[in-house]
Amino acid sequence: MAEVATSARSSATPDQLLVVIDPVARRTDGESVRIAKDVLRAGAAHTKVCLPDDPEEFARMLERRGSRRPVVIGDDRSLLRTVALLHRGRELAGCALSLVPVGPELELCRSLGVPSGAVAAARAVLDGVERRLDLMVDDSDGVVLGAVGIPPLPPRAAGSSPAQRSPRSPRPQRPSRPPLASPGSPPWALPGDAGAADGRTSDGAAARLPWLRTCQSFVRTLAHPRPARGVSVPGGGPARLRVEVDGVTLVDLDQPVEGVSLTPGAPGTAEVEVRPVSVGAAASPLTARGRTVTVSGAHFRYRADAVESGPVGTRTWTVREGAWGLTLPAR
Repeated sequence: MAEVATSARSSATPDQLLVVIDPVARRTDGESVRIAKDVLRAGAAHTKVCLPDDPEEFARMLERRGSRRPVVIGDDRSLLRTVALLHRGRELAGCALSLVPVGPELELCRSLGVPSGAVAAARAVLDGVERRLDLMVDDSDGVVLGAVGIPPLPPRAAGSSPAQRSPRSPRPQRPSRPPLASPGSPPWALPGDAGAADGRTSDGAAARLPWLRTCQSFVRTLAHPRPARGVSVPGGGPARLRVEVDGVTLVDLDQPVEGVSLTPGAPGTAEVEVRPVSVGAAASPLTARGRTVTVSGAHFRYRADAVESGPVGTRTWTVREGAWGLTLPAR
């Protein structure tokens, strides 16, 4: 870990900034990181830049910020990590967070209204205003800034064949066997079989070798295995889940569903959409709005923002209105 010396400059912005640069951002787009750093140093009264090498150092730098306003240069995961750390330290209420999005995953940052360019985002840090945003907190103290999806996106595209597997889980291959007969013979032919070349065996060979037919049957089984069954995709297909919104059951275990989503709604609430399995005619989604959402049933996986979690048997999300602050461009 390296800490860059602080810089003090005269400016109309009296802020003291702690700029924490995520290592993924430094590796992904070092030029954007440099530009953002230069803009922040030129515009803020006092700037301290930190270069943590891992999440543990990232957390320590954030903990020791003192009265400085934290500015994170990183992507969606950096933002989620920062909000989670401040939430666990019960410091979100008194802290206005700023972000310059740099890195491979920026969908969440854009959805929150953070400018995408390094210069525009750095100017928003200096000249923007704090906006209080809702936060979803689950019963394991995890935080969600955007949306929750059940099940998460499958690891491979729908409709692809089972043979198109991930490199991490290749189909086991049967070890090769030496040929049992001369070249040109069928797989079930045996050495010494006079009719091996055209796939027939003589009665004399069968009489001399009483085990011949049993062995032929076994070899045929190896040469022509049964087709493999389709491979199930974790998290894919219908699920039986109970979804409750503010204590009222929206869908129960007797109705299979294709998916459930939670998205930010009106202040202090989440929009819940359940997609039932269609039988014949297309089934209309079931929707509701509430502050507390509980999903339970068979063990399921879910995706919260950029993070996949589970499997769990039950999970409750509670919306906390205006729980965290993000500096965004003034309207």
